[in-house]
Amino acid sequence: MSRWTGVATCTMLDMTRFQRGPYRAFAPEVRLLLPEEVEDPAAVDFALTFVPGEGAFAPYPNLRAIFSVGAGTDGIDACQSRPDVPVFRVEDPDQAQQMAGFAAFHVLWHHRRMGEFLAAQARGAWERRVGDQSPTLRRIGVMGFGLMGRAIAAGLVALGYPVTVLSRSTPREPLPGARHMTDDRLETFLAETDILINVLPLTPATQGILNARSFDALPEGAALIQLGRGAHLVEADLLAALDSGQLSGASLDVFETEPLPADSPLWAHPKLVLTPHVASTPRPEAVVENVKRGMASLE
Repeated sequence: MSRWTGVATCTMLDMTRFQRGPYRAFAPEVRLLLPEEVEDPAAVDFALTFVPGEGAFAPYPNLRAIFSVGAGTDGIDACQSRPDVPVFRVEDPDQAQQMAGFAAFHVLWHHRRMGEFLAAQARGAWERRVGDQSPTLRRIGVMGFGLMGRAIAAGLVALGYPVTVLSRSTPREPLPGARHMTDDRLETFLAETDILINVLPLTPATQGILNARSFDALPEGAALIQLGRGAHLVEADLLAALDSGQLSGASLDVFETEPLPADSPLWAHPKLVLTPHVASTPRPEAVVENVKRGMASLE
């Protein structure tokens, strides 16, 4: 018999495809329904979502918790029908390692200027370039030191890059081999960063933080790897910085509007690498365990 009943609702993800099977396999005590399957809205204990619709939570008067299927909760926090109940996000070490690997790939892409080699290959040109391969030649700045930021920074330290981490306060457990700076030193942090990686949470203080002022504070020719939230980035300012040469390139995995509109100028810019919000995804069993753990904590 089910111990908890939940509703899976999201405007971005197919919740049947991503979550229904894992609950049957890993959590028989959880009954997970789609909105159209709910016969008694008052019996629903929790909601599982990522980007809920405006009225997603309104039909369920006895919700005790809301669970994100990802590491972020800003879509949930912004929902007008969100009740005053705990909101839980996934913390999956495997997801953090996925993010670390993705970030490392893009650091190498920009550091080693791999796009130039692909362009030369297309021309059938043997254009050998030496002398810029050492990781010591590129200073990495990581904005954010949560689960994702720590994993990214640790991976890049292991590869030999000089890494500086920016966070709101000095961490209780600093990362060996990395420097740490706090938000009040943002200008210094940016001035000493050749490849900037953003994995900040989205808050009123961080919205639009990747803007013209930030790009101008970076060394000329720096690169951006944007893995945080789409609203962190002022897209027009990024395009201007790329066109002026202030930035040599950027990798974007998140966007203010998703899916990215077909008429967005980002698609065709030659200095951009775009991916459709795929840097990391939590394992289904991690999402299931998060629900079980969260619901048990409320009893």
